[in-house]
Amino acid sequence: MSTPPATSPDGRPPDSPPSDTPAGAVARLRATFRTGRTRPLTWRTEQLTGLRALLTGHREEIAAALHADLRKPRAEADLAEVDFTVREIDHTLRNLEHWLHPEQVPAAALTRLPPGTSAHTRHDPLGTVLVIAPWNYPVQLLLVPVAGAIAAGNTVLAKPSELAPACSALLARLLPQYVDPAAIAVLEGGGETATALLAERFDHILYTGNAGFGRAVLRAAAEHLTPVTLELGGKSPVFVDRGVDLGTVAARLARAKFANAGQTCVAPDYLLADPATARALEGALERAVTELYGPDPARSRAYGRLVDERHFDRVVALLDSGRTVFGGRHDRADRYIAPTLLAEVRPDAPVMREEIFGPVLPVVEVTGLDEAIAFINERDRPLALYAFTEDGHARRRLAEETSSGGLNFGLPVAHLGIPELPFGGVGESGSGRYHGRWSIDTFSHRRACLDVPLD
Repeated sequence: MSTPPATSPDGRPPDSPPSDTPAGAVARLRATFRTGRTRPLTWRTEQLTGLRALLTGHREEIAAALHADLRKPRAEADLAEVDFTVREIDHTLRNLEHWLHPEQVPAAALTRLPPGTSAHTRHDPLGTVLVIAPWNYPVQLLLVPVAGAIAAGNTVLAKPSELAPACSALLARLLPQYVDPAAIAVLEGGGETATALLAERFDHILYTGNAGFGRAVLRAAAEHLTPVTLELGGKSPVFVDRGVDLGTVAARLARAKFANAGQTCVAPDYLLADPATARALEGALERAVTELYGPDPARSRAYGRLVDERHFDRVVALLDSGRTVFGGRHDRADRYIAPTLLAEVRPDAPVMREEIFGPVLPVVEVTGLDEAIAFINERDRPLALYAFTEDGHARRRLAEETSSGGLNFGLPVAHLGIPELPFGGVGESGSGRYHGRWSIDTFSHRRACLDVPLD
C-alpha cells in the first residue's frame, strides 16, 4: 500500500479546503485543469495507483460501511465492490499508455496534399467531469467512472449517494488522502446538493440511477451543452428455452437475481418461458436459492437487505402480482424481503410495470421464442437481455431482432466484469458507455490532427 500524503494541522490533506460549495469546488477543479497538471501520464497513473491503494488498504472499513448501509455480505463487498474496481484499475494501468497513443490515419484524402503530410487522432481530456453515483453499489459505481475520468486526464467531482451514508462519509474522508485533492473532489449531500451541482458547468456528466432523475440531468446539462452519459436500468428480461439444463439455469439465475437483495441495475428482472419450462423451473429455482442462502435466508450472512423503508414498501407492494412459489416473507423493521418467485404473472400486473430492484422474480409464460421476442420488443429497451438456449438460430434471432444495452447467453450479469466490453444502455435504459478503454473514449475528445509541410 502506498503511503497517504501528509496532512495539514487540522487533519486535512495539503491543498484540500475544509469545506466546499458546489460552485467553489467546480471553480477549484477548473483552475487545476487549466494548469495542465492532470495531463501527464505519470499524474494519471499516480492517481489510479492511489485509488487502488485506498481500496486494498481499507478493505475492512469498506466492508463495514457497506454492511451498515445495505447489510451487504462480506463476500459481495469484496467481489462486487473492491475487487471489481481493483481489476478495472489494473486493466487501465496495464493499457493506458497504449490507449493514449495517437492513432495515425491515411492522409491521402479527396484533395491533393504535398508529400510528408500526416494525419492522426489523439485523445484530449475534456476538462472537469461530474460523477453522480447511486446507492446500490456505492463504491464500485462511484470509483470506476472516477478512475476512467482520471485516466483520461480530467479533474473530477464525485457525488456519492446520500442513501448510502456510511460509504459516502468513508469515501469523502479517504479519497483526499490517496489522490490529488486539487484535482479530485468529493461533495456529499442529498437532492439539493445534486441540483446545485447540475446548475454548474461541467465538461461531462456521468449519472447512474433512475430514468426520472436522468431526465433532470439531461435538462440541466442542456443549459451548458454538456455531454452526458446515463447509466439507468429498466426491466432486463431472461428467456429460458425448452430443453436446457434447468439445474444450471436455476443456479446461475438465482445468484445473479438475488445478489445484493436484487438491487442491481442489470439483475434479471423477469423470466419468459413456455408453460412446461416455467413449471419445471419452480422447483429448480427453489433448490438453487436454498443452496445459496439455506432454508431461512433471513438468517443467512450471505443475504442482504433493502436499502431503506421506502424501497422496502415499494417492493412489498409488488408481491401480490402472481402466485407465490416460494419466498414472500418480509420484515419491515429488518428491511428484509425473502428471495421470491412469482408464477402465472400477467403482462399487465403491477410487478411488470416498473423495474423491481428487489428480490422478486416474476415468471411470464409465453408460447415460445416468437412470443418472447415480441414481448421484449413491445417494451422499453432494457439495460441487459439474457437468454438460456443452445439453439444457434434462436441466438441469432435474439441478437438481430431485439435491442438492449448488453446481451448475454448462458450467464446473466457477467458482462460487467469484462473490462474490454463497453457497459451502457440504449433508449430508456441509458446512453453512452464506459469501462476500460471505453471510459477513455467517453471522457476524452477524439481530436483530429493534420500536419502539412510548408515546403
